[in-house]
Amino acid sequence: MFDYPLPRICVASGSSGSGKTTLTCGILRALINRKYRPAAFKCGPDYIDPLFHREAVGAYSSNLDLFFCNEETVIRLLYENTQARDIAVLEGVMGFYDGLGGTTTEAGTWHLARVTQTPVILIENCAGLSVSVAARIKGLAEFRKDSHIRGVVLSRIRENLYPGLKALIEKETGLEVFGYLPFLEDWVIESRHLGLVTAEELGDLKEKIGRWAYGIEQYLDLDGIIRLAQSAPPLRVTDESGLFPEMNEAPLVPVRLGIARDRAFCFYYEDSLNLFKKMGAELVFFSPLADQGLPAGLDGLYLGGGYPELYAAPLADNRGMREDIRNALQSGMPGIAECGGFMYLHRTLEDSKGTRYPMADIFPGSCVKKDRPVRFGYAAYTARSDNLLCPRGGVFRGHEFHYWDSDCPGDDFIAVKPVGGETWSAGRAAASLYAGFPHLHFYSAPAMARRFLERCKTWSLSHG
Repeated sequence: MFDYPLPRICVASGSSGSGKTTLTCGILRALINRKYRPAAFKCGPDYIDPLFHREAVGAYSSNLDLFFCNEETVIRLLYENTQARDIAVLEGVMGFYDGLGGTTTEAGTWHLARVTQTPVILIENCAGLSVSVAARIKGLAEFRKDSHIRGVVLSRIRENLYPGLKALIEKETGLEVFGYLPFLEDWVIESRHLGLVTAEELGDLKEKIGRWAYGIEQYLDLDGIIRLAQSAPPLRVTDESGLFPEMNEAPLVPVRLGIARDRAFCFYYEDSLNLFKKMGAELVFFSPLADQGLPAGLDGLYLGGGYPELYAAPLADNRGMREDIRNALQSGMPGIAECGGFMYLHRTLEDSKGTRYPMADIFPGSCVKKDRPVRFGYAAYTARSDNLLCPRGGVFRGHEFHYWDSDCPGDDFIAVKPVGGETWSAGRAAASLYAGFPHLHFYSAPAMARRFLERCKTWSLSHG
């Protein structure tokens, strides 16, 4: 193990919808404007907020998830993703202490702040409140002795009320108030069924975040926030060779892995893609929307999640791509299809208006819209038989969040909720294909990534 100095802060709140993403993006852009090189991280499994951090703000971003990964791995990923960066901003999830199952703190924002020893800034919504805000902040700060809460930003507060409330909060809690964000329509991000819209869909987002950064400089003590970040203690980092025995094996060179990436397929954990590269894969990105066929010379396919239901018509119109993917998978080329990618492999896909469109036709059924999220949340998935990703009895951890469901979801895995023990059958798996709704984080099981790439290498040699 070794010590690694890293200035860092965590942006958190007592509840969802308080403005964590707005504050995080504004701070990141303001830091960039000051010539810092920030890295951003999202607590938990959300793959949309990091899109904002990367595409709209220009900061490298990835996930830190304590359900997918153990504590040593999370610290290692924080270290690896801040090389050539000089400050890190961690964005929390839900309420500060909210964790697995709604009854624990595990894998929540406080858990991450504790593991990474990161100073926390609370952003608290003051709409309709005054003195009660101080009581709420005090309760959050003292609920755990090691809360790591060191400061506060107030949101949705009138300018004339701020000085008095700042003085009251600092007196009652001992925490520094770093400023406030007034209620402005321009500080709101549109939402829809999967949460925040993707960065590409807000044409003026970069300009909007530029205005947020100006507001950060105007209304917040950014110098004080930077000093707080610089007060974070060094990280205790475990050597990679001790954490991941798979990394001690020779790279699987060459393995050309095709990654579907466009507006319809945009949900990937960046660390999973980086792990594939470390193990010897060349990542070849392609667009099922725009490209007329698969790139030449691929050894495997990875179809990630996204919004294929929003682009069902153009996906259907691209017959050449649908046929190429169907032919590749039917020939035995190894493939992984998560959530949106799984939906694309059905015979038909229903859009939000109920119209059905032809897809890749690997599976005979259809994916249709439901009235509420289907099988939402984390689960552990145990294989009923040997397959592309793992042997019989092998387990991986995944996360589901989807409003569309399949009439042939598969039963090759037994899914178990981490709290409460609810079970169901899930996923379709064979020697050369894994497909299902769970999103996978391959640092939760690096052996699974290695097994997949080895199958890709074997297929390449047999079809060379």
